[in-house]
Parts: sequence; structure tokens; C-alpha cells
Amino acid sequence: MFDTLSDKLDSAFKNLTGEGKLTEINIAQSIKEIRRALVAADVNYKIAKEFTDRVKEQAMGTRNVLKAVKPGELMVKIVMDEMVELMGGQSVGINLSGSPAVILIAGLQGSGKTTFTGKLAKHLKEKKRLKVLVAACDVYRPAAIDQLTVLAKQVDVEIYKETENKNPISIAGNALVYAKQNNFGAVIIDTAGRLSVDEEMMDEIAAIKDKITPSETLFVVDSMTGQDAVNTAAVFNERIDYNGVVLTKLDGDTRGGAALSIKYTVGKPIKFVSTGEKMDALDVFHPDRMAQRILGMGDIVSFVEKAQDQFDEKEAQRLEKKIKKNKFDFNDFLGQMAQIRKMGDLRSLIGMIPGMSKLKNLDIDDNAFAKVESIIHSMTPEERTNPDLLNMSRKRRIAKGCGRNIHEINMFIKQFNQMRKMMHMMSKGKGMQQLMGNFPNMPGMN
Repeated sequence: MFDTLSDKLDSAFKNLTGEGKLTEINIAQSIKEIRRALVAADVNYKIAKEFTDRVKEQAMGTRNVLKAVKPGELMVKIVMDEMVELMGGQSVGINLSGSPAVILIAGLQGSGKTTFTGKLAKHLKEKKRLKVLVAACDVYRPAAIDQLTVLAKQVDVEIYKETENKNPISIAGNALVYAKQNNFGAVIIDTAGRLSVDEEMMDEIAAIKDKITPSETLFVVDSMTGQDAVNTAAVFNERIDYNGVVLTKLDGDTRGGAALSIKYTVGKPIKFVSTGEKMDALDVFHPDRMAQRILGMGDIVSFVEKAQDQFDEKEAQRLEKKIKKNKFDFNDFLGQMAQIRKMGDLRSLIGMIPGMSKLKNLDIDDNAFAKVESIIHSMTPEERTNPDLLNMSRKRRIAKGCGRNIHEINMFIKQFNQMRKMMHMMSKGKGMQQLMGNFPNMPGMN
């Protein structure tokens, strides 16, 4: 996420390495590089210039005050503070007032509206404990209703649809009546998009909004389109005056322009960010956390929150006892992999750990879990419970069963035993240095 922007900003800060203090000359050099980085990230030049002017003003004002702080670190702090303000300052939650709360989803075709509708339904159901109804009001795109039907089933919420009705305004109104009659806590209205902004589209979405009077209108934009996304957001806001923005596809080749400048341009907060196709790949937008990730500092708070969502206290206590006795087995390992998978994409998780995003040579195999699982599933129940049983004869049978060669089997078992040993040492309050030293050798990491 934002790798290119992060690298360019990092280079700008490195210009201050070895400098004893901030001076007018080295500040000017860094400001020039920061502005170039922002423009390359598809941030509007006017916004980039105003941003760097504020950074320069702050840097000049503190250069003779905070002498104990290294120049590079001071510049990073100033840039981060200004970046947080540029993106909205603080997180803004979704408005769920009303009985039911009505959320209208708008945006261009291909921006990810329908997928976001499914993700938001899951979020409201699990995080807010609401009974959620999704309404299929995209009557134009082929298979749009079918897609939402599949997503609704996937996240276990009800869908309202009228396959023979081609009037989205009527469908939206009927969905709201149905929701009130059946005591739903929230209704999410998925609407049609177009390949470009047109008057017919604007008239329709405005009419739907007038019909249902939503408590929240969210505009979904594809963050990969950069400044185009910002311009489209401005046009939509003039017509329907939405409450917040959703940035999708942040896991793609995102330059960062939309995230950094949409709040400044439109005056509406980013409320959610979406990555990938999985229904749990949705996060509330926090400007401070996003700024930290852009500057390569990771996002340990979000990482911990994701971990806590999957945390099972009884299971943790059970595993702790097994680890202390050095009895951690392949069944336990499978269970831990399942929990990690639920937390989201592995590359994204690694990027949340401070310092890890700068390890460019860290190769994370997205298929590592699948390979490991195929090996473990080729073992007998007895072998999974007792890893010490795995002699050469058993390894050959496992290799045939999972379609791997004997070298891969040996390598995995060796890495598993190393990990088990380190976990046992950690449980006794030692071994942190050895554990970190062996981190790149864990299964799936090269």
C-alpha cells in the first residue's frame, strides 16, 4: 500500500541524515523532494504546494527549539502531523440513527460498490450487532442482483430484491417499508453506477435519496484512479451532498493521491477503506494510522485490533500449557494459521508491523499456507499429534500424498521444529533475540 510514495518520502528524510540540525538549506531540499513525492502520487499540485508550505513553516519554527531531536526525525514528525490534518484529523464514524438506519451507496461502475455493500453488512452485523437488510437497486448491470445475492448469503444477511421491477426508486422505497415491517436495524441500498458521470445517473441517485431520506450516504471511489477519483467525488458531492467517502482497492497499485487529497477537495471525511475481495477486508479509516503506514511506521493498533477480533482466551490458555510442555503439534499449527487467515491478507498484516514495510527483500508467499496445509493434511491423525514420529518412510508417504518433493517436506518439518523450540523458549521468558533472528526462516518466509 502506497509503497512508491513511502519510498520517495523516505528518501526525502534521508537527505537530513548526518545533519546536526535543521537549516534553511536542508529544509528547502527536503521540502522539494516531499513535494515531488506527493505530485508523483497523483496529489493535485496546489494541494501538494500548500501542504509543503505548511511543513516548511513548521520546520522553520522548530529548528532552533527542539535541538535534542534529530533533524530527520523532526521532519518526519512534522510531515506526519500535517498529513493527519490533510486527511481529516480524526476518524469519523458512520451515522446509524433512525429505525432502521438507512445507508445509501453511490459511485461509478467498477468502483466496488456491491462488494463494499456486502462488507459493510458484515461489519454492521458483527461490530454493531444490527439486523441488516441489503437492497438490490442496480437494475442495469448484468448479474448485479445475483452478485449481491451471493454476498448476502456469504455474510448471512437478508437481501431485498424485485427481479421484475426495473424502477430502482420504487425498489428502494419498498425495501425500506419491508425493513420497518420486519424490525431490521439497518438497510443498505446498493445503487447502479455508470462508466462516467452523466445527468441521468445523477437524477436517479438524487431521486432515490429523496425517496428514502438516508441517515448516511456514502460515496465509493476506486483509489487506484488517483486524482480522477477526487474529481468524480467532487461532482457527486455537488449533486447529492453525501456524508462520507469509501476508498476501495487499496491493496492494488495505489499511488495515494485519493487518500491524501479527497478530504481537502470535497470537505467530506473518508469513513472506510477496503482491500481485496474478502468480506472481512474492511477497516474504519483513521487518518493518524494511515499517515503512519504511508511513512513506513506500520499500524500496530490496527494489527492488535485484528488479532483481538480472532482471540479466543480459552484456546490461548490451552496452547500456552502445550507450549510450556513443548507439546505444540501440527493440529495446533493448523488452528493458528486459520486464525491468521481470518485477520486478512498476509502482506497487508506484515505492513502493519513497524519497520517490516521497509524490508524490501522479505518475500512473503501468499500461497504458503496452502502448501503447508496440504502437507499437514497428508499426515495421519497420529502424526499430526506427535511430530516426533515423522521418520523418512513417513515423510516419503506424505510427499506423495500432497504432491511435494521430499526436500520440501524436510524443510517444513525442520522449520516447524525450530519454531516449536523457540516458542518453548519464549514461554520460559527467554529466546526473544533468537526468535527475531529466525523470523525470516518461518514457514512461508524467504
